[in-house]
Amino acid sequence: MTRATTSPPPSPVSTGLRGRCPACGEGHLFRGFLAFKPACEACGQDFSAFDSADGPAFFVMSITGFVVVGTALWMEFTYEPPVWLHALVAGSLAIGLSLALVRPLKGVLAAVQFANKAEQGRFR
Repeated sequence: MTRATTSPPPSPVSTGLRGRCPACGEGHLFRGFLAFKPACEACGQDFSAFDSADGPAFFVMSITGFVVVGTALWMEFTYEPPVWLHALVAGSLAIGLSLALVRPLKGVLAAVQFANKAEQGRFR
């Protein structure tokens, strides 16, 4: 089964953020927290060629690092808290933001890869 070509394709960003199939926008992209399903249950799109590699990790580290360092600097100059409080806040922010961002970013990168017809590093 394939998607009809008469309707415009769904936005890669919105389908990726929602964890939906980039071809139809209906089926689920993920089997677990980060594992891709073999195929879409709605349109049958094969997900086996999807490989976001280290892209999501790079963006998660960049965004999380910016937020954590910015928060630590703001806390230090505004309140001068003890080191243990810095560690508690920075650790909580780093873990929380990493877990919150990795799945949506992996979905977006896979959807953009599909939208650009990139397959295993080659353009078709």
